[in-house]
Amino acid sequence: MAGFKDVFQRIEVKYLLDDEQYTKLMKKLENMAKVDSYGKTSIQNIYFDTPDFKLIERSLEKPVYKEKLRLRSYGTAKDDTTSFIEIKKKFEGVVYKRRISMPYSEAVDYLMNHKEPKEKSQISNEIDYFLKYYKGLAPAMVISYDRIAMVGINDPELRITFDTNIRWRTDKLSLKEGNAGHEILLPGQHLMELKIAGAMSPELANILDELNIRKTSFSKYGRGYLEYMYGQTTEMARKGIIPKKEDKSKIVALRRAV
Repeated sequence: MAGFKDVFQRIEVKYLLDDEQYTKLMKKLENMAKVDSYGKTSIQNIYFDTPDFKLIERSLEKPVYKEKLRLRSYGTAKDDTTSFIEIKKKFEGVVYKRRISMPYSEAVDYLMNHKEPKEKSQISNEIDYFLKYYKGLAPAMVISYDRIAMVGINDPELRITFDTNIRWRTDKLSLKEGNAGHEILLPGQHLMELKIAGAMSPELANILDELNIRKTSFSKYGRGYLEYMYGQTTEMARKGIIPKKEDKSKIVALRRAV
């Protein structure tokens, strides 16, 4: 897919908006950003993790450094659909993303059957190391959502995305199976991500303040995992209620026993 970058380094800030905030914000952004050439897209991801969910458990602890591995497609995949294998790292608030693209069937062979990709690169070498370092990596969860992406009119580095219909599932761990799953957002919510190279512009900061749009901590995989593993509801997650460590251990032990 032409126009997709392979390497990113940026700051990503997330916000939860209701319908009224979303409508007003889109109006105020008219002279600042425009919907990109892809318009509204459907995105599907398989997140990979260890048998004991080491990657997402560590991420939920909010460490200085964390990383994830996922396989992404735009729309429901077929064998020849271009897909992206991505390593996403976050260090001291800065997000680094590196990815390679290949047909979906080849990506599955590479990640699950350890068949080397046709084209090797520095990024594929990093993925190789990731697969070896984390023992037993396997598909853990599918996360899907609909996205509207916007780019800055005068600032090409500005990117704003709005995600809705965010769903998770732990069965049918394939990107060929569509976007069915359990809803993560509450009715009427929109997840906005502001992706910038540096500081936010004063104009945009004033708009967000005027509309009472506040940043939040939000992980799609994290929210899905908490609901799946600990039975945490979306409402609990919204209020920041996280299971205590001792309760987690009991629940994990029970889940592994069934």
